[in-house]
Amino acid sequence: MQKLLHLDDLPRLRAEATRAGRTVALANGVFDLFHVGHLRYLEGAKAQAELLVVAVNSDASTRLLGKGPGRPVVPEAERAEIIAALRCVDHVVIFETKDVVSVIRALKPDVQVKGTDYTPETIPEADEVRRYGGRVAVAGDPKEHSTTAIVEALARSRG
Repeated sequence: MQKLLHLDDLPRLRAEATRAGRTVALANGVFDLFHVGHLRYLEGAKAQAELLVVAVNSDASTRLLGKGPGRPVVPEAERAEIIAALRCVDHVVIFETKDVVSVIRALKPDVQVKGTDYTPETIPEADEVRRYGGRVAVAGDPKEHSTTAIVEALARSRG
């Protein structure tokens, strides 16, 4: 199966993983201006299962999140290509919604992994994951890196 997938491919990926006895983790994010915090999050997510699927917010869904004017800086296809190039990532899907529930419903990951700006109790989609018997986890280093901070620093340096 190719690395860049569509939402419709996810049920087949889940079925293939189940038949092979492989566990699946789902991580998600915008991943605009990729930085070391993103890498550590994704490496930590990969440690949770045998396959890592990363859901990347589309440009439209990024704007729904209110990340700020001019965001995303990097177009969705390029962000997905960067994520797909990482050794720890098995598959990438771009999603159009504000939250990742549509991806969770299509993939039914064994574990949904969020970054350290969450706790297992504050993961917004946790109930959706637990409904079918999945679990949630947190991975990565402390939230000391952010694209927003990089964008703000760049703006200050131009000012």
